[in-house]
Amino acid sequence: MVKPFKLGELGARVEAHLRRENRGDSGSTAKFFDSLAINYDKRQVSYQDKEIPLTKKEFDIVELLTRNPGQVFDKERIYEVIWGYDGEGNSSIIVEHIRRIRKKFMEYTEKNYIETVWGIGYKWEN
Repeated sequence: MVKPFKLGELGARVEAHLRRENRGDSGSTAKFFDSLAINYDKRQVSYQDKEIPLTKKEFDIVELLTRNPGQVFDKERIYEVIWGYDGEGNSSIIVEHIRRIRKKFMEYTEKNYIETVWGIGYKWEN
């Protein structure tokens, strides 16, 4: 961080780093949604035992949403959690990542697991 900085910014950055550090320790190593299985340790998503190939960032987004089902995240919040406060770029890339995740899921299932909450953001639908 470049000095001078505000204490609020320092606190927010520390919280973000702690969240990322503890992300893998927040419960079970796998979750199941109908025939969709997510293995957090292996960073794999599969549908009826067929692996759905996701990039690192795509899996990170799926992990964030599935570990908080029903909770709505706006694009900026998803961007901050996945890329961090120091991320180069902007939150509009989230729309493209969500589109790609949905496209990959649709190759295996008709169910749309990621719901758009218009005017707010995205949430994982159980």
